[in-house]
Amino acid sequence: MSRLTIPTYESSPSASQPLLQAVEGQLGVIPNLFRLVGNSPAALDGLLALNGALGKTLDVKTRERIALTVAEVTGCDYCLSAHSYLAANLAGLDAAEIIANRKGRSNDARADAAVIFARRVAQTRGKVDNADLDAVQVAGFADGQIIEIIANVAINVFTNLINNVAQTDIDFPVTHAGAF
Repeated sequence: MSRLTIPTYESSPSASQPLLQAVEGQLGVIPNLFRLVGNSPAALDGLLALNGALGKTLDVKTRERIALTVAEVTGCDYCLSAHSYLAANLAGLDAAEIIANRKGRSNDARADAAVIFARRVAQTRGKVDNADLDAVQVAGFADGQIIEIIANVAINVFTNLINNVAQTDIDFPVTHAGAF
């Protein structure tokens, strides 16, 4: 059971309700994460704004790969469950790729560089070595794309921390960190 209140739509703060409606319009449901964050309309607005902006960057497969590796690094079962589902059903990644991503790798050479870099950013809290940065640059990622990889790590760390603190009730097929 979640350690923080996951309000229903109706019991959410009135300022969060239009934002939650937008989530439902986009996803067809309002996942527990968004209702939980909706306890703070400002936090929900910020999460949705950054999520929307980042949705216009790197392709969906790369974004989901990053989300999977970050969820493993932080041990967030909620986000790992959500992004395993989204990786398969939205991004079209196969089971072997999802497992590779959870391990901080990819079966695609260019994506592998992005995932390895994202994992290093998460593990080192951004204090990556020159070799880490060189590797993602050699793989063809421009400076703006590297910033986008870092931003995707950051938004995933944000939601992972919220879910780890709250122990949010998982409303996706359950996947546990470290269970390959």
